[in-house]
Amino acid sequence: MASSLYIHMPFCRRKCLYCDFYSKIYDASQASSYIDILLKQLKELEGPFSTVYVGGGTPTVLDNKLLEKLLKAVRAKSASAQEFTVEANPDSLDDEKIKLLAGCGVNRLSIGVQSLDERKLKKLGRIHSSEKARESVRLAARQGFSNISADIIFGVWDETLDALKKDLDEILKLPLTHVSCYSLTYEKDTPLFNAVKNKSLSPLEDDLVAAMYETAIDRLALRGFKQYEVSNFAKVGYECAHNLSYWDNEPYVGLGASAVSYIDGVRAKNVPDVGEYIKRYEEEIPLVDSSEKLSPLRRARETAALKIRTRDGIDFEWFKAKTGYDFAELEKKAIIDLLDKDLVKYKKENNIPSGICLKRKGFLFCDTVSSVLL
Repeated sequence: MASSLYIHMPFCRRKCLYCDFYSKIYDASQASSYIDILLKQLKELEGPFSTVYVGGGTPTVLDNKLLEKLLKAVRAKSASAQEFTVEANPDSLDDEKIKLLAGCGVNRLSIGVQSLDERKLKKLGRIHSSEKARESVRLAARQGFSNISADIIFGVWDETLDALKKDLDEILKLPLTHVSCYSLTYEKDTPLFNAVKNKSLSPLEDDLVAAMYETAIDRLALRGFKQYEVSNFAKVGYECAHNLSYWDNEPYVGLGASAVSYIDGVRAKNVPDVGEYIKRYEEEIPLVDSSEKLSPLRRARETAALKIRTRDGIDFEWFKAKTGYDFAELEKKAIIDLLDKDLVKYKKENNIPSGICLKRKGFLFCDTVSSVLL
């Protein structure tokens, strides 16, 4: 049985220029039909869930009546959830909506701040101002939210190291307990990808992006945000429990268009289209668009590739108990290769290797490390 639930809310006021997650422009009528289906699906789930994450898209773009219906249904299914996160964008957060979120049992907000630099926000296609971002975080804190996360992006073309330092310093003045910090990527079929392709903009050099990442790590650490995963930083006790379950390769249920479920070694992805999702449900056609049954070996390797992303890395005893495989034997060649490249180091107990974890350089090349372990 899964202990985590993810619900995808694929509606936005406007698609950001860098985003390749499935989303579409908000349509109140379609959103109402979509929510009705999610409510029916929630009733059919076993539950309860220890963590719930409502992501998007922009869940808070829903009108208050629809949002309340959804959140109350989720709360009824997982009244004992230790963590109930909702993603929000500053432009769709106001005092009334924040009160609604709190009243429905949401105890963690993840706000898409991205930056407090007006020029940078415009480049990314964000529709909120830096002042609106500040206001939304402060409003949430005033309404009693003690667990507030902000997404931020660095490495935007033409951005300088000094500009990033200034941006980070401004963001860290806000009452945050968690920061997710991402390097800008130019994903296929996004406007920014096309702009790079037609040479109307040039991405930053890799060395500068790496320097920005290290600057972010150091500046966040100075303000009490401990890095616990490649892109995630938290004050003590505020690590995202939902995401930690992903990195432990625990089972989870995904509801909604494009959402993924992972149960009993089967990964299944729902059809990535709201209209098709509604149609299939009404016509009693399976909602799953693709699925894959992972062998025990593949599950073990994926567990390694995910867990290595965390600051704690992979404990040999934990890995054996979880997968049945001896990590040191299974990944013998990969470990030697990664040690030689100075990307990982042994964790030791009584001077005996008890696991491996990333070194500072390994965090810079984490995707490389994960791919070696797969």
